[in-house]
Amino acid sequence: MTWLELADGVYARRYEELDLTVGLVVGTDRCLVVDVRGDVEQGAELAAAVREITPLPWSVVYTHAHFDHAFGTTAFLPCDVWAHEGCLAELTTYGEGARRKWIEHYLAENRPEMAKALERTEITVPNRPVADTAEIHLGGRVVVLRFLGRAHTDHDLFVQVPDVGIIYAGDAVENAEAGFSAFSFNEDSSLAEWVRVMDEILALEPKTVVAGHGDPVDTAFIEKHREGLRELIALKAQVAAGDLTTDEAVARSSYPGDVTKAALATS
Repeated sequence: MTWLELADGVYARRYEELDLTVGLVVGTDRCLVVDVRGDVEQGAELAAAVREITPLPWSVVYTHAHFDHAFGTTAFLPCDVWAHEGCLAELTTYGEGARRKWIEHYLAENRPEMAKALERTEITVPNRPVADTAEIHLGGRVVVLRFLGRAHTDHDLFVQVPDVGIIYAGDAVENAEAGFSAFSFNEDSSLAEWVRVMDEILALEPKTVVAGHGDPVDTAFIEKHREGLRELIALKAQVAAGDLTTDEAVARSSYPGDVTKAALATS
């Protein structure tokens, strides 16, 4: 749990819990916190860690609505909270259900302290929704928020720091360590659109992409897993056509069985 300085004033911070990685971008006037961890206590830890770097006023951006990225906002308030407009809808409609789900998850894991922290957590919905693209001026540095399409969710928001070639990708990019694969599929994911999103990331020519879980990656990682998505699309088509069973597709896949099965269930 230390800050990794990726460029002047641009940081990543990786946590053991869920192997989550968050970010911080510092300008001359303000700073931007990229994702806020998963509950009121985790968010307070992150806020204190940000203050180790800078005393500047902050804004927050959620890369997407999932609890580990968007539930720890309380310690940062009052502030601007940026996110895609789909994230606002997701948190408004399903946020409380997600909170209860993860409380039950941690109780089942015999981790009552995590469940209690989530019990005390209040969900903060975004007050600066983004439809497509927005700029945040931090003083001497502009951060660009970009919606590139449907990938991990239907509202992934990418945080680009153009002056140093860094993009925070949230869970549209995950680094395969500590049990995670390159992809985490759910009911909102789209294989075909995710390939196009990877193309859009590469078109921005980043030097470094900060994954939502695990260490930052380079463009070679993005290229490799873009091809992996195409492989999964082909396997899914073969299963749909009756040329392969699901088990046969899993056996042929470059990805773990649970990842492949989840991919086959996406749209």
